[in-house]
Amino acid sequence: MQRNYYGLALCSLFLLGCENENNLKVQYPITETVDISDTYFGIQVSDPYRWLEDDMSEKTADWVQQQNEVTAEFLNRIPFRGKIFNRLEELWNYEKVSPPFTEGEFTYFYKNDGLQNQSVLYRTDKSGNTEVFIDPNNFSADGTTSLAGISFTKDGSLAVYQISEAGSDWRKVILINALTKEILEDTLFNIKFSGLSWNKSEGFFYSSYDVPEDGSILSAKTDQHKLYYHKIGTKQSDDQPIFGNTIKRRYVGGYVTEDNSLLIISAANTTTGNELYYKDLRNPKSEIVTLIGNFDNSHSVVHFQDEHLYILTNLNAPNRRLVKAPLSSPAPENWTDVIPERDMPLSVSTGAGYLFASYLKDATSLIEQYDLNGNKIRDIKLPAIGTASGFSGKWNDTILYYTFTNYVIPPTIYSFDPTSGESNLYRKPDVKFNPDDYESKQIFYTSKDGTRIPMIISYKKGLKLNGKNPTILYGYGGFNISLTPSFSVSNLVWMEMGGVYAVPNLRGGGEYGKKWHDAGRQFNKQNVFNDFIAAAEWLIANKYTSPDFLAIAGGSNGGLLVGATMTQRPELFKVALPAVGVLDMLRYHKFTAGAGWAYDYGTADDSKEMFEYLYRYSPYHNLRKGMNYPATLITTADHDDRVVPAHSFKFAARLQAVNDGPNPTLIRIETNAGHGAGKPTRMILQETTDRLAFTLFCMGKKDI
Repeated sequence: MQRNYYGLALCSLFLLGCENENNLKVQYPITETVDISDTYFGIQVSDPYRWLEDDMSEKTADWVQQQNEVTAEFLNRIPFRGKIFNRLEELWNYEKVSPPFTEGEFTYFYKNDGLQNQSVLYRTDKSGNTEVFIDPNNFSADGTTSLAGISFTKDGSLAVYQISEAGSDWRKVILINALTKEILEDTLFNIKFSGLSWNKSEGFFYSSYDVPEDGSILSAKTDQHKLYYHKIGTKQSDDQPIFGNTIKRRYVGGYVTEDNSLLIISAANTTTGNELYYKDLRNPKSEIVTLIGNFDNSHSVVHFQDEHLYILTNLNAPNRRLVKAPLSSPAPENWTDVIPERDMPLSVSTGAGYLFASYLKDATSLIEQYDLNGNKIRDIKLPAIGTASGFSGKWNDTILYYTFTNYVIPPTIYSFDPTSGESNLYRKPDVKFNPDDYESKQIFYTSKDGTRIPMIISYKKGLKLNGKNPTILYGYGGFNISLTPSFSVSNLVWMEMGGVYAVPNLRGGGEYGKKWHDAGRQFNKQNVFNDFIAAAEWLIANKYTSPDFLAIAGGSNGGLLVGATMTQRPELFKVALPAVGVLDMLRYHKFTAGAGWAYDYGTADDSKEMFEYLYRYSPYHNLRKGMNYPATLITTADHDDRVVPAHSFKFAARLQAVNDGPNPTLIRIETNAGHGAGKPTRMILQETTDRLAFTLFCMGKKDI
């Protein structure tokens, strides 16, 4: 929490008491209210907790401290909280290693010994000698500074990497000699939402916004992204915008093709749909050329060879297709299909001279191998039903790697020979559990309007369908993001204690392509909430659980999901766990890059109809006096500069004020942490413990 001491008097703190089923009294402050309102299309909307949006005031900082003290007091009284932490720590303590990748004369990989706060980047030379290359655990004493991406020159002699402090999206960039590990220049500062891409060994491209001159750097609006070029040996102040200085775009990214021929530029104003440009780096005098000059569709260049661009696009293909475009005449009318659209969403990776088509079949992976002409080489057999990621590398690599996981199989790395199609086990993690003791199955249920929705349910074998199983229903449902099966130690501990973990693939996600995404955005957003509610009703009807044993969880857009469903159907859930949620739908676009989410949400400024629609489901605005809301543990962090913590602050304050039921309303505010990326292991274990302990305790559990 940033502090700016204005000399404001502290708000008066009064205490309310409520009882939960374990007879622990909760006391939390009555938060000061202010007389502030906005008028939308003639309708006045009050915002009594607006002052909590000021993350630079001491007044807000003191509110945070008070709330954390109340939450800590409650959590400290849970008798089995220590047992959960100890079991989490025990299971978490296994070696975690990434797939290897080659840069120059070295092979690099990330490794975490088990409980290290941050994974360490190692490298091995051709003689087999392994050494630490970068250890982020040395960046800060408390482990809250993380390595947030690295890029090497083609010959591997230079590298540039990003670091994130306290989880912030604002990054620092450091240039090093990759052979000697010597830092070469002064650190570059205030870089946000950026890749790092080299122009040979002369310099690199990066993206950022102007640092806000007024207000908080963590919450002020940022809506003009620019692409810069940094030439080695010059000062950051000398870096000039390559794109975005005269044309205002909210998200701009640039990367250089593997052969160092082209700079590809993507520009967008929302999270869906982008323009596409290129600059020929082989000609120093070349201009930036427009490939796609509108935001109607989404496109990305995945490969460049023989003067042809290979573009993944959803133009005239809602599930996406891969096309080939001649650089001499790259307009869409000259595109030819390489991998045509099918009835499953497509992603494409490249490596070892091949294309790899990754399809989603009912939210699980299906992988096929192709050559550059679109000839299918083979179907790639996966170890089981689940999620496969990887199948990417340099064009001249001879071996590729992929990782396979599902809800009961920890991430396991395989090597893949693209010539023979043979997969071999490369590294299997040693997690101290038996996957044969657990079951994970996919079912399909019907939502309110008749739409068929898939859901994967995981639990320990021998589960009795008696309606008394503690269940976490987790969802997201937005931004074309797909929830695919993945292993989690926290879920393992939950299932070990007799819990059920259920994940439905809601509309708004990308599991069935653009139509599925569009069916859950803007004026269709209520479909997402209906899908989630229908999942809960299915679990109850089939006696997996009941309202007394059902928790709902989700983060970011998933936090919105939890907030909306708990306000619409509070009687259906015992516990609600909204994390870093978007909870004020009338003002979300006023902070950081939030306006870019308008493709999914719309904004209250768009039209009377859009305002009314948002107002009807905005969680903050739909909390009502006299209701019995679920036991709620809101989690956020003081350095979250993506979904600013004011959403959670305001929601918590209003929920504490209006909730007339016996269930506790608590907010847990992490310090020196952000939206989630780079969070140290220590924090993850503590937060996970608190979430699981709170859930079971509020369901009436006295021991585990």
